[in-house]
Amino acid sequence: MADELVQRAQRFVNETYGSIIGMTVDEDGKTGWNTMYALTRALQYELGITALSDSFGPTTLSTLTSKYPKLNASTVPSANFCRIIQSGLYCKGYDGGEIDGTYNSRVEAAVTKLKSDMGVGGVYTGSDVTPKVFKALLNMDPYVLVDYGDSLGSTGIRSIQQWLNGRYVTRADFFIIPCDGHHSRDVAKSMLYAIQYEIGLADGVANGVFGPATQTGIKAHTLTVGSSGAWVSLYSAALILNQRSSTVFSSSYTSALAAETTSFQAYVGLPQTGNADFPTWASLLVSYGDQSRPGTACDCVTTVTAERATALKAAGYKYVGRYLSNVPNTTLDKVIKPGELATIADAGLNCFPIYQTWGGSNAYFNYPQGTYDAYDAIEWAKYHGFKDGTRIYFAVDYDALDADVTDYVLPHFRGIYRVIQENSRYLVGIYGPRNVCSRAMVAGYADASFVSDMSSGFSGNLGYPLSNNWAFDQIATVAVGSGTGYIEIDKNVASGRDVGQNTFDPSSYTDGLDAEFDDTYRDAMLQEVRGYLESIGVPETGGDGWTDSDWATLGGISNSEAFDLVVGADWLFTSLARQLKLRKALIQAPVLWELRKFNPLDPVADLAVQNGLKDDCSTGWGQIFGWVAIEARNYCVQQGIINGTLLVPGTAGNLTDVWTQLHDDPVYNVKTAAYLTIYNAYQIGLSRPGLDTSDADSQAILARYNGTNDAAQEYGRQVGGLYQVLEKYYKIVRNL
Repeated sequence: MADELVQRAQRFVNETYGSIIGMTVDEDGKTGWNTMYALTRALQYELGITALSDSFGPTTLSTLTSKYPKLNASTVPSANFCRIIQSGLYCKGYDGGEIDGTYNSRVEAAVTKLKSDMGVGGVYTGSDVTPKVFKALLNMDPYVLVDYGDSLGSTGIRSIQQWLNGRYVTRADFFIIPCDGHHSRDVAKSMLYAIQYEIGLADGVANGVFGPATQTGIKAHTLTVGSSGAWVSLYSAALILNQRSSTVFSSSYTSALAAETTSFQAYVGLPQTGNADFPTWASLLVSYGDQSRPGTACDCVTTVTAERATALKAAGYKYVGRYLSNVPNTTLDKVIKPGELATIADAGLNCFPIYQTWGGSNAYFNYPQGTYDAYDAIEWAKYHGFKDGTRIYFAVDYDALDADVTDYVLPHFRGIYRVIQENSRYLVGIYGPRNVCSRAMVAGYADASFVSDMSSGFSGNLGYPLSNNWAFDQIATVAVGSGTGYIEIDKNVASGRDVGQNTFDPSSYTDGLDAEFDDTYRDAMLQEVRGYLESIGVPETGGDGWTDSDWATLGGISNSEAFDLVVGADWLFTSLARQLKLRKALIQAPVLWELRKFNPLDPVADLAVQNGLKDDCSTGWGQIFGWVAIEARNYCVQQGIINGTLLVPGTAGNLTDVWTQLHDDPVYNVKTAAYLTIYNAYQIGLSRPGLDTSDADSQAILARYNGTNDAAQEYGRQVGGLYQVLEKYYKIVRNL
């Protein structure tokens, strides 16, 4: 909603400075960074700074400090200078006094209230705008409790923010932090500055980094019951910022604070002393905590030989994380080697599996990729012999912003979770920063976390507590052993939530399974598919009642386009075929056929269901009815082929949900087509289709896809021919 007074501020900066500061802003009445940048540039212009920038940096601050250390009705140098202050106040939600260029009583009251909200009113008394207050005025930080949609700010955290501002704002490198009641990167950094100041580090030396001097200073300040003062205030603040909700912000170390300390120590896997010792301080201040503390788990890209396993065991390690596969087209060889799991188990160690291909940017993460990764991980886990109940950790190995988690990571893990839950008896874990792990847990997509806490500067670690379901906490890279037993590992603290595996099944990998398609054969296969379809009366475009105008308007799908869609999803068909131990051409053929046979009546039928005029119709890539999908999935659940809850075909909610997924989600539709292939074989009294199903049986199964009448038999013959063309090329690829 537009704010008229913010809009007035935007109009002022555009009309007065738009031609001289190199930018204008939208006059939309909504406070945003562009408006603050424009006001900052306007201030720089008034200060005589020639190199204007969006940043209220050291030059702006020092120039303002030297010229106008206190701005008030007597010292404000011009009406426009005053209007910048007034505009900033309106953008912050305070009364700017009409932006009339007069530092009047309304402006004075607003400035006084602003400084009180910041917690600096006792330091910067009166109604003057001081340089650091001006800097804070021209940014987007709020100084009142804010509800960001998922949670309302905490009054306890706001009190800490105000206390930090009031105590340390006069230090050179400490700037006013938000007072919105939410922990954040800025608040975490300010805590480190505060501790460095209390240690006695000078301005210019204190840097907000958890370095050797800071660590040494903290080690000299162990707190116990009876301690008091600023150190206790900082310690109780650190507990509150780590979401220890029962903690009271206080300068006295009481027995209640000791109990909270013991609880926190137990939570993060530290000795439960009840004292604020260095390991506890470290775990509160930086994600990796005390990197010298022992860990009983590790992960590594290096093969664990017998000598290395012995060294790990001797160093106190119990659990080893190893990778299910290598990354395609790279030279890094991190995959579990044949016999390695037996070597690990023989040394008395357990192993937990990690699945990671790329995962280094948001571009990797999406629902289809998550689906692919899950199928691939299942296959590799079975190949290595991991038993049912094993938890596979899928990696998010980059600094995912909170918006990235919403838009990319969670859809990706929804794909992973749905496949793992439906198609295996494995469990889903997640490797990543704290916020990523916690949000995947809350969404229900991962039941345990392997937290990448070594990356302490990640935005997803700064300001976030250790996730509630943490199993492994990665804290340091170390070397273990010597000679042939030497190995570099990432040291992890283990919570006991996941103990990995120490016995393994013989590999269930089977020769003769379909492989992903080799594009070398694409053009040849396309030409043969097109030739076959045209030979049975299916032209490249048109037919089946299509007019030229309908084809263009409704989006008819040509032979080549249907082929491209199916081959483009070859990864999915291949994964399904390998999991179900059947030929992917048996799934692809009817889907390709139905895509090509999309006709003008199909969108009409879909619309009727969407508008509540019909209960059901065939829909999606494979043109599958909702009730048919329910029967096929129920059958596969009953046979133990997939996991899930039996659905009641006649229940409207079930039918609507299944139909919607068939219509909206091609992955769900194709998976259902695969289950329908198995169900169709059962319906006509044939054995479950496998790797050696005869051509005659395959044709019969394909015929059942369309029903039981004479038209279905013709369907089987036509689609059976398409199956033969596809299978011809897949057989070539299998034998490469």
